[in-house]
Amino acid sequence: MSASAAASLHIQPATLADIPTIIGLAEATWEPTYRFIISRKQIEYMYRVIYTPASLTRQMTEQGHTFLLLYTEDEASGYASFSAQPTNGLYKLHKIYVLPSHQGQGLGQHLVRAVEAAVRQAGGHTLELNVNRHNPALAFYEHLGYQQHREEDIPIGPYWMNDYVLRKELHA
Repeated sequence: MSASAAASLHIQPATLADIPTIIGLAEATWEPTYRFIISRKQIEYMYRVIYTPASLTRQMTEQGHTFLLLYTEDEASGYASFSAQPTNGLYKLHKIYVLPSHQGQGLGQHLVRAVEAAVRQAGGHTLELNVNRHNPALAFYEHLGYQQHREEDIPIGPYWMNDYVLRKELHA
């Protein structure tokens, strides 16, 4: 990423007022991310469960998810969400998406690093995430230092998410 591109990039915490922006980004990223990994019916089902305004509001207000919005040239270009887990010092990265038109520019790395910094600032020492076992993003996470911790099969309605759980120890 060039210095001028980096200068026009900023990441900020999202609020309830940003839910329409998050939904817009999800609409643009969800299907292209998963179309070769899971069925269209599963994509549609999971999207309806996760990305309604009511569901996002619950994630932010009841489930303790912090959302970060990434802007390039003052345009929302990606987002991430994370939360503390019951295990002391363990945090989970729930979501990270960058617009397809903006992928390959290092923006995902900026988002991951912003989450890692926020977790460290909150006193966390480990960040965990789930990635579908067939998702090409697995290499992205491994490049950033995440390692396979275990496999997990999670039911979601009539479907299954077949994931790896990756972990990274965060150092101060």
